[in-house]
Amino acid sequence: MIEENGLEGVVAAHTVLSEVDGAEGRLVIRGHTLDEIAQHWRFEDVVALLFKGFFDTLPGNAAALRTALGRARREAFERLQPNDDSVLRRLPPIEAVRALLARLPDGDDLQTALRLVAAPAVYTAAVMRWRLGVQALAPDETLPHAVDMLRMLHGRTPTAAQGAALDTYLVTVCDHGLNASTFAARVVASTGAGLASAVLAGISALKGPLHGGAPGPVLDALDAIGTAANARHWLEGAVASGQRLMGFGHRIYRVRDPRADALKGALQRLSAEGSVNAARFELAEAAEQAALAILREKKPDRALETNVEFYTALLLEALGFGRESFTCVFAAGRVSGWVAHAREQVHKGRLIRPQSVYVGPAPEEAGETALAH
Repeated sequence: MIEENGLEGVVAAHTVLSEVDGAEGRLVIRGHTLDEIAQHWRFEDVVALLFKGFFDTLPGNAAALRTALGRARREAFERLQPNDDSVLRRLPPIEAVRALLARLPDGDDLQTALRLVAAPAVYTAAVMRWRLGVQALAPDETLPHAVDMLRMLHGRTPTAAQGAALDTYLVTVCDHGLNASTFAARVVASTGAGLASAVLAGISALKGPLHGGAPGPVLDALDAIGTAANARHWLEGAVASGQRLMGFGHRIYRVRDPRADALKGALQRLSAEGSVNAARFELAEAAEQAALAILREKKPDRALETNVEFYTALLLEALGFGRESFTCVFAAGRVSGWVAHAREQVHKGRLIRPQSVYVGPAPEEAGETALAH
């Protein structure tokens, strides 16, 4: 029955934005393969691609969009209030970022859209600094988006490789079919509520551990394993005790998640400049190979390959993000897809209203039950 399989196989939208081919392990974003955009594109380029045709005033070149996104970061920062650090740092980071996003005005224009895309980067950096007891840093409008996010987080300009690595992550997770958060955003957008409302729905869905909260536990597992030599022994014990191996298996992909390779490539490029702990990377690779071998031996009937979460955890750790912020960084990339899907849904002009099948008692049965009591 539909309610038992999470709408598996049910087509709920026709979209020009992304195609996820789980059988072949392929992700296409508006006619471009993931390999292409992950290796050569900046986040601003992907925002322009996703927004194309949905906003009449969209800048016609990357430089103009970069300027507009920089201005949007400043506008988002200006909505911070003097007592935010003392209040919001007590919340989990994703809840603090969601609370700040709720301050942004609703609307359907390009400036609203860019402000929503800019805000998670600004607010994630601010919240993480508050948790360290230091002030949030204002954006630098002249910098590329990913570079400025790292600068606002650490208080220094990142290396070119670090900026490129975060760009790779943001574009890799920008959109991924009709996942739970994107569907939530489309449902809200279909009511005409506005882009901010749709984004709040998306981030609320992303907060759930079954959707956006898994990369952190990958690092917890690596910490517990300790050394590459201990990987097989620890992982066998985990599987034997019924634990799920975080970073492996995906609802859609029956083969290796293509995003895992894109992020591993970015991590290798960071490693080449010395921005990755060599022992940590060696441990991760040993754990990955041991986990894949164990899963094929113990669960041969299931397709459990490396997913996006495994190398997300290593990459974001190398870039200096605390694991409690990982879902926020995910939102900073995925928000571009939420906004694009929301606009696409509005253009269709159709309220999303699926049907349900009632499986409760019939009126006669209900009456008999009441009389029996």
